[in-house]
Amino acid sequence: MTLTAIIATAGNTTIGVKLDSTHVVMGKTITMHINITQDDNVNGLLLSLVPDTLNSMVEIADKGKADTTALDNNRVQIRHDVTLQAFDPGTYQLPPILYVVGNDTLRSKESLTLTVDSIKVDPNGKIKDFKPLAQVPFKLMDWVPDFISNYWWAWLAGLLLIACGLYSYLKWFKKGINPLKPIKKRLPPYQEAIQALNALKSRNLWQNGQEKQYYTELTDILRVYIDRRFGINAVEMTSTQIMEKIRQNKDAHIANDQLNNVLEIADFVKFANMHTLADDNEIAFQRALNFVEQTKPVEDAATDDNDQEGKEAAQ
Repeated sequence: MTLTAIIATAGNTTIGVKLDSTHVVMGKTITMHINITQDDNVNGLLLSLVPDTLNSMVEIADKGKADTTALDNNRVQIRHDVTLQAFDPGTYQLPPILYVVGNDTLRSKESLTLTVDSIKVDPNGKIKDFKPLAQVPFKLMDWVPDFISNYWWAWLAGLLLIACGLYSYLKWFKKGINPLKPIKKRLPPYQEAIQALNALKSRNLWQNGQEKQYYTELTDILRVYIDRRFGINAVEMTSTQIMEKIRQNKDAHIANDQLNNVLEIADFVKFANMHTLADDNEIAFQRALNFVEQTKPVEDAATDDNDQEGKEAAQ
């Protein structure tokens, strides 16, 4: 059975209210339809929908949303469906619906009556046990605290930052490398070797009785040069192994005699504690310098020639 309230009017505004039915089972929901017709340029407010209940026994389960339809003569029709719900059996008088429009308050002329029926139970019916609970599959997220599962993205970002920090520490800072510091560009092998030889000569090691230190640094300069210039891992090789590789290299074998003489005398000084003469030390240095000069890359040789021609032209 459908019950409709008498339509109330105020000026150019009318309001009508009706229920889908006058009866509802306790706990179930029922819809109350509110229809308002007014001028298009008028704004109003349904005061009855401000609280969450119509009375102490009937609750507003869902206030819904208004649906506006344009009519002729600059008029509109507003339809608002409200869901009601009650949990105690009885017959309840619903208060009129109040609608404020401009300076007027419009109310539906007749209140509605709603009967809430209790659930019928057959006293002679068979009592049934509760249905067994279904076996819920194990899910890891069910055991994760809410403060983790709700903000998983923040935890993930934090773990990524920690991983990046640990990687940076192991890759750079633990090795004493500062990634923020500009990396100084290394000189080409030839220029680096010449610079190192000149620095060694200026320290006057053998002149101060440090022959072993002198020959150790002299051969180290040659080993690094060979490694960078020819790709031969001379730093980890013995003198004999270095000479074998040099003789097989087409760019280096032309100066192998120069290198061989330096390595031989250096081995005697470092491992046999041999004392050398001043001339021997000067000759060893010159042979090391000759080896570097004779094996320097073609582009470095061309640069040196151009610099020499420029100096002669300037003279």
